[in-house]
Order: sequence, then C-alpha cells, then structure tokens
Amino acid sequence: MSLRTYLRLAAHIQMMPVLESGEETLVGGQAVMEGVMMRAPHSYCVAVRRPSGEIVTEEMPVARMSEKYPIFKYPILRGLGTLGQAMSLGIKALRYSANVALQTPESTEKPAEISSWALTLNVILSLGFFLFLYKFVPLYLVTSLGKWYPALNGRLAFNLADGLLRMGIFLVFLLLVSRSKDIHRVFEYHGAEHKVVFNYESGKPVNIANAQLFSTFHPRCGTSFLLVVMVISMIVYALVPVNTFAMRLLARVVLLPVIAGLSYELIRFAAKRRGSFMALLTAPGLWLQRVTTQPPSDDQAAVAISALDHAMMLEAKQGGELVIA
Repeated sequence: MSLRTYLRLAAHIQMMPVLESGEETLVGGQAVMEGVMMRAPHSYCVAVRRPSGEIVTEEMPVARMSEKYPIFKYPILRGLGTLGQAMSLGIKALRYSANVALQTPESTEKPAEISSWALTLNVILSLGFFLFLYKFVPLYLVTSLGKWYPALNGRLAFNLADGLLRMGIFLVFLLLVSRSKDIHRVFEYHGAEHKVVFNYESGKPVNIANAQLFSTFHPRCGTSFLLVVMVISMIVYALVPVNTFAMRLLARVVLLPVIAGLSYELIRFAAKRRGSFMALLTAPGLWLQRVTTQPPSDDQAAVAISALDHAMMLEAKQGGELVIA
C-alpha cells in the first residue's frame, strides 16, 4: 500500500465518527471512499463506484448487538454495543472501498489489497491521534493557562475551558480536512446517503429524482452525536474529583465509554421528542452538517441507492419486514 493510500485511509478513519449514524434504526449508513454503506435491521451493503464507472457491492447479513448479546438491551450499554458495531462495520466498509479505489481502469491484474495488519496499525495510530488531539492537547493548554489565570483552576471553570478548547480544535480540524478534494467528495457521498435515507423514510419511491429533492441535513448524523459527546463530557469531567494532570488525563480516557453511552441515550431521546429542550442540544450538529455534508451528483446518489437496494433485498431474503419510520 502506497503512502498516499495509507494517508487517505487514515483521514477517512478520523472522519468515521462524523460520517456514521451510529444508531439502531430501520435504515442508516455511512459514506466511504467513492461510495456508501447502508444498513437495514439485519443486513449490510457497501456500494462503491470503480474508477471505470462500474458500481460494485459487498453485502452480508448482520445481527443487531442487542439480539446477539441481551446485555446490550439496557440503557448506556445499548449505546456502546450499537456504536461498537457501527464502527466495526464502518471499518470493514472503508477497507472494501479503499481496495476498490486501488484499482485502475487500465490494469488487467488484480491489485494488492490492504492487509489486515496495515488496517489495524492505521486504526491504532488514528485512535492515538484522537486521544492526543482531543484529550491531551486541550487538557495541557488549560493546565498551562491556569498558571497565569488562577480563575481557571476551579473545577467548573477548568472543565468548561477544556471543553470549549476541544470543540474549537474539532471545528478547526474539520474545516482544514474539508479543504481536501478527497474528503470533500466523501462529504458529497455523505449528503447522498442522507438524501436517500430521507427518501426511503418519506415513503416515496426511492430513485435519483426523488432523493435529490431532500435535504442533506439529517438529525441522526454522527456529526450531531460528536457535538453531544463534547457537551456531555464537560459535565461528566466536572463531577470527577481529580485535580492532577495525570489523573485528569486518565479520567478522560477511562470515562470515554460512559460518555458515549450517555450521549447515545440523549440523541435517542431527542430523536423521539423533536420539540423538547433536549432536542435543542442536538441542533448545532445540524448546523455543522453544512460542512460535513455536501450536495451530491446524480451519480453519487445512484451509488447510495444501489447500497440501499441491495441491503433491502438481503433483508427480504432473511424474512425481514421493513416499515417506514
């Protein structure tokens, strides 16, 4: 695998939480390299457009985590199970799309695929980068500022400043990577995924013309989820009675699953009560989708529709009955 492909894969892995719906729903998905992954309750399909223009797919049946392991039916834990499975399937879809991207129209030989060890190393490095950028850096900066401004040393003020810095870093990072042509195309496929999901949920026939009528901003987007995580983390960290740099950093790593589970429950609650105060907390995620989703072309919408159609056909073969949300 070339260095360019490796870096592209790393950038996409960093974007996965932004692109993944991460919720047990009737239909949802994720944008990948030149394609879209779609999920029905018990099926999965990723559709990718080859450099030659052909759309290729990979599909398989997938059981919900709450069905495989009953412990994931309970609050907080159900969020961890759902998010864990979403990330696992997202990485699998990303690997498939990256392998397709390695192909060239002129080549008659099968290109080398991304190995498991290369993908694993990329995921580990991406996780390390995430912890460094969003946990270590803001904590270090606020700790340093606290030496000059003692008012920041109070637990509430410290964690508020830490959280605002974390959000600022996230926004700057998002704006910087969005300038990449490769990531911009992923955001267009992200928009295609949202439009097609809206089209399906409307009950209208799913086709390119109908899909293009819908918005690219969807309330179940991973962008909204990440912002909720950052808000919830400020509250949780303020409740933890630790004061040293090392213990604060440890708490931020150890409490990640708890914060993710709580955030999932909040998003789930807000989705069912669109007019509630809780729903207002998810509104900034919709605003931020002006960056993370872009209007797709008809060809990109066709790829998202292909992924949905194959996922639905596989769902039907398994005896599943899909209804409109």
